Formats: sequence, structure tokens, C-alpha cells
Amino acid sequence: MKRFSIFPALVFAVACGGGEPADSSADTTPAAAAPAATVSVPVVPSGPLGIPDWFHVDADAQTVHMTLTAGGTPPWHYNDAQHGGQAITVPVGYTVTIDLINEDPVMAHSLGISADAPPFGGVVEPVTVFDGAITENPGSMVDGTMPGETETVTFVAETAGSYWIVCYITGHSFSGMWLHFNVSSDGSVGVQGA
Repeated sequence: MKRFSIFPALVFAVACGGGEPADSSADTTPAAAAPAATVSVPVVPSGPLGIPDWFHVDADAQTVHMTLTAGGTPPWHYNDAQHGGQAITVPVGYTVTIDLINEDPVMAHSLGISADAPPFGGVVEPVTVFDGAITENPGSMVDGTMPGETETVTFVAETAGSYWIVCYITGHSFSGMWLHFNVSSDGSVGVQGA
């Protein structure tokens, strides 16, 4: 049986532009560029600052104590808010205590104050803006704040600015588990969107 290679013929056809002749009547205008991807900028809740029952302010002691509940329906939220649906504002210099209650029946959650702005990717680096403003093992599905557990963080909101409360478990902030967290320089305090 005789063998032969078609490789030289293919090389010749490619080099010489083999195939059908070009259609001289074809449109030669360049194709339009695909539209650039747009990144949606999250809308900050507006309206007056309110004081919901889970948010307590002591102006004399310069403290704010709040309870954020994770889990439930819809999943991956804090206090039933997702995708920045609430904006929490505390005055600069106040000591802030946050109790994270995990009511999710099957999954760990976490909490931290992040300077990284949305939109969030699947993994958010567990780095917090303020010392103490992050739960233990924030990225761990087995050592984070587990179902039925409560974890408390306390920190001083020492720098005014716009930040975000995020869950560091892979995919959670990407799926909407984040809120706005503002530190005001004018003494404003309360919650919008609650």
C-alpha cells in the first residue's frame, strides 16, 4: 500500500489562498465594532436617614450598635437587602458594633467593611478598612459564621468616606450580598432604604 502526505498540498493551498475566488461584489466596508461592555454603577439609596429597630445610636457615648441578619429569602442578603439596597451611615470617630446573625440553614456567611467598590467579582479579597471590622475566617465555608451562629465585630469608624459591607464567601458579594457603608464627617447617622 502506498502512502502519501497531503501536508504539502495544504501548505500550498493556504499559502496561495486556495479555495473559492473572492466575490468582487462583496461589501468591503469594515464591520462595526462590537459595543463596549457597560458596567452598571450601583445606585445609592436616597431619602431621609431613618433609625430602624435593628440600629441603635448613643450620641453621648459616640456608639452605633446594629444587628445584620444573613440568609433567609432571598439568599445572600443582609436584613433582606441585596445589591446595595440599604445605605448605612455612621459618624466619623464613632465606635461601631455589628452583630452578624446567620439564619441561613445551610451556608456560612461573613461580614467586613471593604474599600473595594462594586461590581464585585466571584472572590473579594478579605481586607478591611478599619481594624476589627471583619468576622473570623471570612472566606471559609467551613470556619466562617456558620448557620445558627452569631458573630460580633467592633471597630472605630476613624476615616470618613464611602465603603461597603460585604460577605467574603466566594460568590456571595457577586450575587448581591453587600450594602453601602458611609462614614460621615458631618455627624449624619442612620439607614436609607430600610
